[in-house]
Amino acid sequence: MKRLLSGIKPSGDLNIGGYGGALHQFVKMQHEYECYFFVPDLHAVTVPQDPKELHQRSRDIAAFYMAAGIDPGKAVIFLQSQVPAHTELGWLLETQAHFGELGRMTQFKDKAEGKDTVSSALFTYPVLMAADILLYQATHVPVGDDQKQHLELTRDLAERFNRRFGDTFTLPEPVIQDIGSRIMGLDDPSKKMSKSNPNKGSYVLLLDSPDEIRKKFSRAVTDSDMQIRYDWEQKPAVSNLIEIYSVFSGEDIPVIEKRYEGQGYGTFKKELAEVVIEKLTPIQEKYREIVHSSELDQILKDGAERATAAAERTLTKVKQAMGFVTF
Repeated sequence: MKRLLSGIKPSGDLNIGGYGGALHQFVKMQHEYECYFFVPDLHAVTVPQDPKELHQRSRDIAAFYMAAGIDPGKAVIFLQSQVPAHTELGWLLETQAHFGELGRMTQFKDKAEGKDTVSSALFTYPVLMAADILLYQATHVPVGDDQKQHLELTRDLAERFNRRFGDTFTLPEPVIQDIGSRIMGLDDPSKKMSKSNPNKGSYVLLLDSPDEIRKKFSRAVTDSDMQIRYDWEQKPAVSNLIEIYSVFSGEDIPVIEKRYEGQGYGTFKKELAEVVIEKLTPIQEKYREIVHSSELDQILKDGAERATAAAERTLTKVKQAMGFVTF
């Protein structure tokens, strides 16, 4: 069976961009692939984190996985830091990575820009990301536009290792989603929806109340021609709202366009808010039920054991190929 690995970093409160770009995809993919869904908490600490917040946000992400509909009996749900093989393989792959290719990673340039100092981990974390993927011999990895370069590096490192030490790693293929993979800000459709935006009306959090969701969508930017038409070049703000509607309703974009043909933005945004509320309400209820529970603890422990078993097989194979003594 095809094997897929993906995760959501616990570095902030999750917004509907995380649902569109990841969670609702994961729920569908668990029926098509053998899935490993992890919380990449080691990646979160490439920049400073408050320990209490990191602890809670890691649990939050795992709880949202389940609340959205991921079945822990079908998919493996685990915390990256609970499987030591991630960091060990990350170091071994760093011996194969080149300084120049890491320096060309655009995300490092973006995150380091304007800062006096950055951690060395921020520079090398694409190698740890490669280890995450290769450790489980993933055949497929969901990627957005901002992660394509990192998957290319993963494939380059795998090919380089295989050429030097023999066939060891599976080369992963990207899974690219068109609709919902990059939900943009409600105040500016040229920028990805992000909680770092000082304008709180620019994003909708998964735990926002119905009234907050209604207010934010009512203030979302549109344009002047009043047509509800999907056209990213001419109507990016409206197209963003249509994509959100499609993700949360499960309806195709032409169906949405036809339903609101000739209607104003006010009606469309009001009904969009209700569609989002209807989808998020049961997710919020399930999240609150499980986030502080012993059930979540047990699921994460079981997931770590299952992930470790798979990861150790690959790690042993890598160490043997490189000439390390193993028993």
